[in-house]
Amino acid sequence: MITFDEATELVARVAAPLSTESVALGEARGRVLAAPVLAARASPSCCVSAMDGYAVCEADLAILPVELAVVGESFAGEAFAGDLPRQACVRVFTGARLPAGADRVIMQEDVRREGEIAHFGQPLPVRRHLRLAGSDFGVGDRLVPAGRRLNAQRLVAAAAANLGDLTVYRRPKVAIIATGDELTTPGRSDPGPDAIPESVSFGVAALAEHWGGEIVSRRRCGDDLALLETAAAKAAGEADVVVVTGGASVGERDFARQMFVPLGLELVFDKVAMKPGKPVWLGRVGGTLVVGLPGNPTSALVTARLFLAPLLLGLGGGDPREALAWRPMALAASLGREGDRDTFHRGRATPGGVTLAADQDSSAQRALAESDLLVRRRPGEPHAAAGDCVAVLDL
Repeated sequence: MITFDEATELVARVAAPLSTESVALGEARGRVLAAPVLAARASPSCCVSAMDGYAVCEADLAILPVELAVVGESFAGEAFAGDLPRQACVRVFTGARLPAGADRVIMQEDVRREGEIAHFGQPLPVRRHLRLAGSDFGVGDRLVPAGRRLNAQRLVAAAAANLGDLTVYRRPKVAIIATGDELTTPGRSDPGPDAIPESVSFGVAALAEHWGGEIVSRRRCGDDLALLETAAAKAAGEADVVVVTGGASVGERDFARQMFVPLGLELVFDKVAMKPGKPVWLGRVGGTLVVGLPGNPTSALVTARLFLAPLLLGLGGGDPREALAWRPMALAASLGREGDRDTFHRGRATPGGVTLAADQDSSAQRALAESDLLVRRRPGEPHAAAGDCVAVLDL
């Protein structure tokens, strides 16, 4: 059995980025760039107006007040045709190309217009209200470096750079196998007293997608080794990561690891000194990684958050350590001394600080639903009073 920190370091080592692919801009949200965003077009591509007003030649306003003839209009996407004559101006709108011969825009609020004559009487401001060609970025400029996740802001920059496709890391394909004779499909009218609606795979699938995984299959299998071996082979053949839930202990029907033995299972680690989630394990079969999660819902979701999330983030081109961004938060109530393992309490953020769930049992699902934080307490940490800071992680 290894420590939690040792386990997360092993996850980071195996979470190497997968291959790359080119995706359309509209499909790139949340993906990690494998190549930088380099501008294929300058922005702006020409000198444009930064205000609604009048494009003028500053020399024509050397002596104020002055009257200039309005000889046309310039709109964004429909510019004034021709050059600006002397002793004239062009009505211009924000984003419109400046006519040749103009070198300043006077805001419409500072101009009095009568028919086709514009009257200029205000002293000229310091600002010219122009956006010069390439003033935002030029052709070839790096707008977003490789390794960054594409969010709304970065997609705006990529689109402005006139890029229709982006090179990103491939999303890891995830197959989920839920094991246990007691599991049934949720929604059955009378599953029986010995049956349990299978819940963990739904939470694991949602978590995997949130951290960049692509779910390719989700299976539920009873505790039949032959059937489980078949399911394991299918999953390993279609996924980069197989997540198996349940069967992680040492009972007579706990086959989670054994089902992968015919495929040449190599363990990365087996059992972690943590609570909940001690039975969690990580292995590989060929080029496929296998994550074994406990069957209890809370244990499964906690270990998935702590190990599967950074694994998927790293495989998808991100930094796996970013998935474990612990931050300090004050306790709303006191917390007792910890035992000999890393303990991850479930809780929620409140105005008074982090409030721990009343039920910390590894099978508790109501408390899990009410929690949005994990609170990490290291082995042997002493009593903590209300107001003391603890390390928390978004669940």
